[in-house]
Amino acid sequence: MSDGSTESEPEDHLADVPAKQSHPERRRWPRQSDAQVASRSEAPPALTPLRFSTRELAPAEQFQAWRAHMAPLVEVALPDNKSPDDGFLADQTAWHLGNLLIVQQKTPAHSYARSRAMLRLSPIDHWYVELLRGGRAWTEVDRRVAESGPDKFTFRSLGYPYRGRTTESDAVLLFMPYNLLAENAGILEAANNSTLSGNLAKLLANYVHGVEQSLDNLKAEELPRLVHTIRDIVVACVSSSVPPTTATLPNMSMMERAHRYIHSNLNSDDLTPDTICRALGISRTRLYQLFGASGGVLNYIRKRRLLAAYADLSDPTNNRPISEIAEAAGFDLAANFTRAFGHEFGFSPREIRKAAAAEYPVSPVALPERRRGGTFGDWLNTLGN
Repeated sequence: MSDGSTESEPEDHLADVPAKQSHPERRRWPRQSDAQVASRSEAPPALTPLRFSTRELAPAEQFQAWRAHMAPLVEVALPDNKSPDDGFLADQTAWHLGNLLIVQQKTPAHSYARSRAMLRLSPIDHWYVELLRGGRAWTEVDRRVAESGPDKFTFRSLGYPYRGRTTESDAVLLFMPYNLLAENAGILEAANNSTLSGNLAKLLANYVHGVEQSLDNLKAEELPRLVHTIRDIVVACVSSSVPPTTATLPNMSMMERAHRYIHSNLNSDDLTPDTICRALGISRTRLYQLFGASGGVLNYIRKRRLLAAYADLSDPTNNRPISEIAEAAGFDLAANFTRAFGHEFGFSPREIRKAAAAEYPVSPVALPERRRGGTFGDWLNTLGN
């Protein structure tokens, strides 16, 4: 299949080989021009923080603003001895590193809950690590409570219901989409709501602290390495805390099972509502109910495939023609793929590939953010699943 144009070799980002030098022993590699060196050294920082704060609001409005901001993820409530009129000074700064969202957060004491009803209405099933620098938090999953604090970190899945409470706290939260950790999903699911400690946890804390200090100066070409390093340390921490043979599939929610099946078979031509129903042992009606809030199961699959296409196009080592990537995403016509891709991410497929080749990749921009500024759920949705 063709997308209407001929793919060319990526020649534009290679330096021209200079003519033979009079003293060739002095330089064996092509010399970069002053303009090339200046362009790379003067490249702007890759990250623009996303911010949310209640400080500019009247005290009586602050908690409601926080509650609305967090509503796509959790339902929050004040302690029994607090009134909304008392004020609620909360601050969040989020940094989107492509496949990782780093959130720096300060909040007063409150409780939170992600119910089964919320899971049925949400396609978000990310993993996250909570690192508290101040305060304490207690979170219950399946009648098991994990405590986190300055010397204890917790690992959790948003694909399961949970509830908890926190004191006034200062935290760093690392949110990672399922696909980033898919190879280790079995072990990670067994470690849901586990406490991370020991030398590996200290290594993770020190590394994240170092990344935090550089967030406003990072260059685009550095982001993939940082994300993969954090991923590897997280997997090592979690893997050391659970037996590798532990199985948790019977305890998964039906939505979680559906997500896992779709992710595992995303490239299959036979990924249809009927095959999903047979694999999960549910009716089509039940399947449509599960994905009703996501615009239907076919829309969910389509979005996951577009996210996979985005990852392929933003990988400078991936030389597959755009037409092949489009076909793998389920599009027979290049125009339809380009239109759907632009609607989803705000950029065309060629713009993403060109930026990746130049080592200045761009992050997808969710529709809600492009139109009105995002909630916390919108921030997470930019990571995909």
